[in-house]
Formats: sequence, C-alpha cells, structure tokens
Amino acid sequence: MRNRKLVIGIYSFFTILLLSSFSGIADKGMLTGKVTDAATNKPLVGASIFITEIKTGAVTKEDGTFTTPIVPSGKYLVEVSFQGYESNIQTIEINGTVTKNFALKITYAEHENVTVTGVASAIKTKESVQPISIVKKTDLLKEASTNIIDALTHQVPGLTALSTGPAISKPVIRGLGYNRLVVINDGVRQEGQQWGDEHGIEIDEYSIQKAEVLKGPASIIYGSDAMAGVVNFITNTPVAQGTLKANITSGFTDNNNLYNISGNVAANHANGFNWNVYGTYKNAASYHNKYDGYVLNSGFNERNFGGYIGLNKAWGYTHLMISNFDQKLGIIEGARDLTTGKFLIYSETPFERIATDSELKSGNLFTPYQHIQHFKIALDNNISAGNDRVNVLVAYQHNQRREFGDPSNYTTPDLYFNLQTVNYNLQYNIADHNGWKTSFGLNGMYQQNRNLASNVLIPEYNQFDIGSFILTRKTFNNKFTVSGGLRYDNRNLHSLYYNDGTSVKFSDFKRNFSNISGSAGISYNASNTVVLKLNVARGFRAPTVAELASNGAHEGTNRYEYGDVNLKSETSLQFDGGVEINTQHVSVNVSTFYNYINNYIFYRKLSNNVGTDSLVNVNGNMITAFKFSQSNAMLYGAEFNIDIHPHPLDWLHFENSFSYVRGQFAESFGGSSNIPFMPAAKLLSELRGNFKSLSKSIKNFYTKIELDNTFKQNNIFTSYNTETVTNGYSLLNFGIGGDVQHAGKTLCSIYLSANNITDVAYQSSLSRLKYTDINNVTGRQGVFNMGRNFTVKINVPLSFKL
Repeated sequence: MRNRKLVIGIYSFFTILLLSSFSGIADKGMLTGKVTDAATNKPLVGASIFITEIKTGAVTKEDGTFTTPIVPSGKYLVEVSFQGYESNIQTIEINGTVTKNFALKITYAEHENVTVTGVASAIKTKESVQPISIVKKTDLLKEASTNIIDALTHQVPGLTALSTGPAISKPVIRGLGYNRLVVINDGVRQEGQQWGDEHGIEIDEYSIQKAEVLKGPASIIYGSDAMAGVVNFITNTPVAQGTLKANITSGFTDNNNLYNISGNVAANHANGFNWNVYGTYKNAASYHNKYDGYVLNSGFNERNFGGYIGLNKAWGYTHLMISNFDQKLGIIEGARDLTTGKFLIYSETPFERIATDSELKSGNLFTPYQHIQHFKIALDNNISAGNDRVNVLVAYQHNQRREFGDPSNYTTPDLYFNLQTVNYNLQYNIADHNGWKTSFGLNGMYQQNRNLASNVLIPEYNQFDIGSFILTRKTFNNKFTVSGGLRYDNRNLHSLYYNDGTSVKFSDFKRNFSNISGSAGISYNASNTVVLKLNVARGFRAPTVAELASNGAHEGTNRYEYGDVNLKSETSLQFDGGVEINTQHVSVNVSTFYNYINNYIFYRKLSNNVGTDSLVNVNGNMITAFKFSQSNAMLYGAEFNIDIHPHPLDWLHFENSFSYVRGQFAESFGGSSNIPFMPAAKLLSELRGNFKSLSKSIKNFYTKIELDNTFKQNNIFTSYNTETVTNGYSLLNFGIGGDVQHAGKTLCSIYLSANNITDVAYQSSLSRLKYTDINNVTGRQGVFNMGRNFTVKINVPLSFKL
C-alpha cells in the first residue's frame, strides 16, 4: 500500500508540474514546403512528413506541397519519406512559419531511419551509438510466420527465438532472453510472465506499424532487465491531419490451416482530435512435418482489439491507449506410445490413449492448454514547458495466464497467474542548448502477482521499482556524436507466505536490489559513406521471483523448479563496436560485442546420489527437478550484413546476413563451461529483385529466393544432461508480391511466400520441443519444426479526406 501511495504521489506531483507548464508554452510554428523527385522535379503525391517527437506530421497534396499542424517552437528531427525513395531526415528549427522543400532520390536500399528506442528523444540511426534495426510493417507482411517474433528473426541479425511450437516465440538478443531483455509497446514496458519458457509476448501481430530492435544494454532508460537490449513495438501512430485511413488484412498458411483477418481504422481531424481502432482474429489447427506427421495439440487462436484516442495541439499531445490480447493455445507435450511411437493424448492421466487422426489434425484444443489474456490501458502525454518538454506516461496492465491440465475438468485451471502492473515514466527534456540535448527523469512500476488456482509454482508477491536517470548527447559538425548517461535503480520485493496443506511451500521474505548503470559512446561519420561506432555500457537485472522462490511442477515445461532466495543481481559490462559502409552499390554493416556478466543466473538439472536425474513425485508422476544457480559468464560475437546491388542492375540485391554468439561460464560445471541454450550461428542469403514500377498497374513489385542456413550447435552445456547437440539445417524459401494500382491509387497489396520448400525435417537448438519423448520406432527424440508451408496475405488500404 505504501508503494502504491508513493506511485500516486509521484504521478500527482508531475501532473501538477505538467499542468502548470501550460502557462509557459513557447511560441508556435509550422513547417510548409514541397516534396519532389530529385531527378525529374515532379511532385511526389502522398509523401509523408513526420515529426516523431511530437507525433504529428502531414502528407503531400496533388502538387507535392504540405503544411504541418501548428507545433510548439523548437528544433525537431523531421523525417520525409516516400516508398521507393531515400528518406530525408533533418533537424529543423521551427519558429513561426518555416518553408523548406525536399527533393528525394530513388533508392534500392534504405540506409537511414529515425529511432526512439534507448534514447530520450528521436535520433537518426546513424547517430545512435548502439546497433539498432528498424523493421516496417510492409517488411513484416512479406514474411511467412506464425507470430511476430518469428517474423523479426528473418529481418534482424542477432535476434533469435526460443520457441514452443508455432504460437510461442520468445525473443533472444545475442544469446540473452527471458527477463534479460525488455519488450516495449507504445512506450509501455510489457509485463506478463516473461520469466517462463512457454510464455510469449502478448501483442497483436497485425497492429504493429514498426518494430525497433536495439542490441546492447539499455538499462539507463528502462532499468532492470534491459541487459541484452530492447524490442520496441510501435502500434498507435497518428495519420496525417485531415485524413481517414483504413486497412483490411487477411492471410492463410496451408501447413496448419492458419487463417487470420485484421482491420483498423484511423483518423485525424482538423481540430487535432485523432484516433485509431483495430481488431484481429487468428485461428490455427495442428501443424505437420514429414517426421512427426501432424503434431498433436499445436493449434491456437487469438481475438485481439485495441486503439487509442488523442488530442494533438500546439502545446503537445495527450493519447489514451487501450489494448486487449486474448489467446488460447495447446501445450505440446510430445508424449508417445512406447510400441507405435504415435502421439498420446491426455498423457499420464487415467484417460491416456493414442490420439486419433481427427484429433491430430483438429483445431480443437486438448489438455494441457493455456488461456492468456492481457489488458492494457495507458495515458501518454507530451507537453510543452516553455522551450522544454515534459513527458508523463502512466499505464495499467492486467495479465491473466491460466494453464489447464485435467481432462476430466476441462474448464478449471491447474495454474492461474494473476499479474497486475502499474507503469510510470516521468521525463523532462531540456531544449537544445549549444547542440546538447539533455533529459532526466524517473520511471518504474508497481507490480503484484496472485495465484488463483489450486497448484502454485511461484509465490504471491508485491514489487516496487523506481529509477532515476540523466542522458545527454551532442553532435559536432554533423559528423561526431557523443552520448552518455547514468541511472540509479532500486527494486523492493516482498514475497508472501504460503502454506500447502500440511507444509510451508513458500516462506515470507523481503529482498532489496539496487544498482548504478551507465553508458558512454560515440558515433563518427568518417565520410559520406562510412560510420564508425563504439559504446560501453553497464547493465543490470534483479532476480525474478521465479528464480528466487520457485517450488513446484510447471505444466507447460514438464519440470519441477526450485528457486534460490540468496541469488544476487546480475550486472554486465558490454563493449560494442561497429562500422557501417553505404555506397551506391554496396552496403555493409558489421557489429561486434563482448559482454561480461557477473552472477549470471541459469537453471540446471539436479542429480541424485547415483548421478542420474533427480525426480520429484507429483501426483504419481515423476518429474525432473531443476534448480537456479549462478556464475560469472562472458558472451561475445558479431553480426555481419552485406547487400550488393550493382549498377546498372540497381533493382537486384544479393544480401547476406551472418550472426554468431558464444557464451561461456568463468568456471566449469560437471565438466562443461558453455552457457546453456545459446543460439547456433546463422547465415541468411537472399537474392531479391525490387521493381518500383513493373507495369502500369503493378507497383513496388518484389521477388526473392532465400537460403536460411543454421549451423550445427555443439557448444552446449552437457552437464546434468541439460542440453544435447543440434544438427545444422538449410531451408529454402521464396517470396513474391507487390501493389495493384489503378489511377495512381493502391487497390490492394499481395504477398505470397513459400517456406521450407524442400520440406526439411529439422529442430532448432532453441526449440523446447526438442527435448520431449523419444520415438521408440524411429529412435528420434523430440518434436520437429514445421514442414513445407505456403502463405498468402492480402492488404486492402482505404483513404479518405475529412
């Protein structure tokens, strides 16, 4: 209660400060001008002019002219973009009416973007001292995937996924996942049960307009957990003032009969009132591959909705956002009949039997299965305070995760996590002073978890996080950018007592974790084509309640987990270096890193006195026991990307991306010093053709053929039978698509994909299904990934003037 009062008090203080700042609103201004083709000087109709920091902008008219809404006077990073052209990004001082024209050049490779991830205010990606990847919605639509993280792994070197079937993919950045990275959605830190293997992210895939992936510690802005980096999803972006836009997107994947339909409508009225609503429905049956046939209970369905209402004025903006994610999915156990090797339904219950063909192919869910609901509401404010700006964000999240395992009582959950979180972020941005951009503030969250089912895996707890930070940066002569900052964090955790009938399952305890984080980096434009980057940062992660106090069997993971209440915080020191080379016909991006982590937390199997797996008897079932441990560790690796688009065949791209990470403990455990479950090295080679205009009615046409090579992973943690070697594999993929236009307007966009064309049977080293039962008939262990699949997506855009 005291912590909640503190959150309310802090928010009330900053709200009063924010409201009082209205009296000090700076002068107003607007940006006008014209956007043309640099080669022909013809106007570009429908080009976007966007000011990210205040979420406003304009779209060019028939003659290429534009006028932004009225904004507070100041210096802003303005991004001018048009599909098929190189974006023009400039810092412009707007005071009164400022006129500036832009001439865009046709490009076949995008080199520059604007990012808001890991920084206090919008910045060019070239000036960011840490490696960051920007993935736009059109790029996501071109990927054949069953979830958003799976789609991103094809776009971002160094990002992989820990998967549990097609519905669950957890992001892993440079070998670190779970609570070692932070997921952000529209400025709000996403809080679910991300500590668990089979707990994915709860964000609607089709609502996302843009994804930003920052690789490297970002604890200064986001506090505990952002050691590996950040995955930032941006969904609610206002459309241009005076317009109404809508999209209807549908898709189908044949392998698991996945079909989806999604729609959104957004408008921005002349008086500054703007809004967006969206909804998505997805449904999938069991997937199949050539080794396992149809994989029992691998179906899922989603029903999601969300949107926002907002007001953009000369003083800034205020946006009220809401979203609701609702997913049901089967938990794949992979249990098999000892004689036939076929999948068992309702395994280890009195109802156990071999699954029928109709059950294998069914879209129905059988026990065990999960039901996840995630509701979020957030108020985001950006207010002018004289020449400075104040950001105030407060959000409430309610995450409910139910796991059902009893076939005789299908609707009563065995596990029920009820997590509620209040996030807050209070930030003061000082106006540009001699080129220095400085921000300071505080953010954190209050969180409580309650168990609402008979089985309990982790204790109920209350947690309060607070952190204060200061960040500054300066660019000298448009060449040399320096950036740095400091942060102090404190986490107060109270884990509550629980009596399980006749014995104490969880003791009452309190822990307090604090830390100082810092970073310093430089980005240097050595020439018009070469950018050099160097950064050093200290990250921080407090142990989760699951790591401190787990004591129970987890239906989703088939293991019995023991925590350790004496675990210490993880701290990391990471060095990043990189070089970007962008010429007319070749683009090269190289990033290297070295990360030393103190008190790295990991779980390992427990062994009994005779050296075999320690088993716990749970209701007559013997479950393998795991316990959390700690050791110092180091991770190092690199990502390399080269895109060759030779003249005069500028439309032709031969792009190769390679990523590698190696993780080792500072000491050996049972003869092994490798950190468990590190991603295998990966080489993605793509031959692609991009055609701005294929014919009068086909625009922005593309076709690609891709070879996805994943190497053998033999740097494994062999101790306690924790991990086994994973063989390498190569997947052949194909894609084709474009826009169908009439009279200069897009009627629809079509995306066709074929993945794993040769129907390779493979297992990812980060697939949890790799460690399910052995098929005694074939001798193969575990469940294999999805086989050959074809996907079609159609997007129909609509646009009207208000």
